[in-house]
Amino acid sequence: MIDALKSVLKIEELRRKIIFTVTMILVFRIGVHIPVPGIDLQVIQELIAGGQLLGFFDIISGGAFANFSIFAMSITPYINASIIIQLLTVVVPALERLAKEGVEGRKKIVEYTRYLTVALGFIQGIGISFGLRSALINPSFPNILLIALTLTAGTAFLMWLGELITEKGIGNGISLIIFSGIVSSLPGGVAAMAEYFRAGTIGVFTLLGFVIVGAVVIVAIIAVNEGQRRIPVHYAKRVVGRKVYGGQSTHIPIKVNSAGVIPVIFAMSIMMFPGTIASWFPQNSFANAIESFFNFTSVPYMVFYAMLIMFFTYFYSAITFNPADVSANIKKNGGFIPGLRPGRPTTDYITKVMNRITLAGAIFLAAIAVMPNILIALTAIPVYFGGTALLIVVGVALDTMKQLESSLLMRHYEGFMK
Repeated sequence: MIDALKSVLKIEELRRKIIFTVTMILVFRIGVHIPVPGIDLQVIQELIAGGQLLGFFDIISGGAFANFSIFAMSITPYINASIIIQLLTVVVPALERLAKEGVEGRKKIVEYTRYLTVALGFIQGIGISFGLRSALINPSFPNILLIALTLTAGTAFLMWLGELITEKGIGNGISLIIFSGIVSSLPGGVAAMAEYFRAGTIGVFTLLGFVIVGAVVIVAIIAVNEGQRRIPVHYAKRVVGRKVYGGQSTHIPIKVNSAGVIPVIFAMSIMMFPGTIASWFPQNSFANAIESFFNFTSVPYMVFYAMLIMFFTYFYSAITFNPADVSANIKKNGGFIPGLRPGRPTTDYITKVMNRITLAGAIFLAAIAVMPNILIALTAIPVYFGGTALLIVVGVALDTMKQLESSLLMRHYEGFMK
């Protein structure tokens, strides 16, 4: 590991990318501590302390919400815009054609996502400013509008920062921003657990149990993320002139968790909204019912959250892996799966395998994401840094490591993984 890291730093291009990525993350962390003007931070922190949903949202934003900084909304509007655009790509023919046009089409879709991000950010900014008007020093409409515009500008800047990291740095920029926000809250979480231990709220065995469960979850996440089903493919020999082509055997790797952490991030973004909005109207009976339903520890919330994760797992896997296209490519190159005829039988077989593998990955993601909610319900300890956060942290770390690994292997260096 140390030798591989030294090899990375020896390569000027990789060293420059790493320095650029770290610098951009540092810019994000500085922005987290720049508060929006006209806000009583003490009121915001009391609201976070009294609500599990707001506390978890603060962890995802890397403490930006507790400081009510210019990055208080984090990258959530961009994630929601991406969900909407991807859903529309399936149902709107014009967007579907753009998605199939290659690089230029994808650029156009990214442009639409940016516009929608700004629109959603402004709407969410207005909602947050209005909902937290008790924390405003001057709750007038011009002041609410100013705060909404400031929050929207912060989200737009984070979106630009993430795209810049993806283009000129290492890893996926948006994922790394979320990753750095979660990791930055880890020292505070450890300090809180230590405080609970000193106060006698939790015992030695409970604390040890948390550590063991965390270690097991991390190992399980890595195992599932790296797990794959390999479908064997044989290519027949072809004689063209004096040369013989084909004749080799290979495989189609279908990952158990092909969607990564995307379904969890999508589901988490959607589940945050109803409960947060309902909490702004404490005197309304309908809002109280919604808030009760979307309570972290309620059974309906956990069931709906798990179902949403499973839906997005299947949805994202379906749009990133098309069995019909894979079958057509195999047939075009003279290949076949042993025991199956090319064409429709091959497509049906790949689809069946993919559905079964995706089901296992979806159930695993849902179980890991719901696990901290169950722990909160059983122990009454606010375990914000739970399965969802670990899924994101481990998934992003593995993806970034694989990018570094491929860059090293291209230059004939031994990578991180053996």
